[in-house]
Amino acid sequence: MRLSLLIIVIAGIGFISCREDVDRRQLEIYEGPSRVGYDIVLHHSDSAIVRTKLMADKQLEFQNGNLEFPEGIVIHFFEKDGELSTTIRADRGYYDRKEHLYRGEGDVQVHNLLKEQKLNSEELFWDPGKKKIYTEKFVTVEEPTRLIKGTGMEADEGFNEYTFTKVTGIIENAL
Repeated sequence: MRLSLLIIVIAGIGFISCREDVDRRQLEIYEGPSRVGYDIVLHHSDSAIVRTKLMADKQLEFQNGNLEFPEGIVIHFFEKDGELSTTIRADRGYYDRKEHLYRGEGDVQVHNLLKEQKLNSEELFWDPGKKKIYTEKFVTVEEPTRLIKGTGMEADEGFNEYTFTKVTGIIENAL
């Protein structure tokens, strides 16, 4: 009796495991992060002098080398003497490895501490190879004596000099 019951159970398991109607969701390719890092701090130096410092609470790394910073990103730029000159902050950040390009989204703020200039936009790109920041979105730039609004902007990564694609308003002595 026990032997025949055992044979029936084994045959039943074999029958069930040979089914060909496999759930297709089990065969999907996983495209999520391959690594997750917390409290990330990355330094880039030139001639033993720190030039940039990237900080993020959380970093997701994907199989293709792309990165995502879902809890925000902060980048500091330093002068040759080591003085902090400019900061970039964004609610979310992304790095495209193939293009070697960073993108900030959400509330994006750039602050040139030396010139007392501030930029606000909803999206901003940083190209470390070209040492440029730019956007095609709406931008507000505050300077000590004026407020400039426009669409599209390009600047050096330290936000020292910039150009607008289309200026929509300048308010002198607004601040």
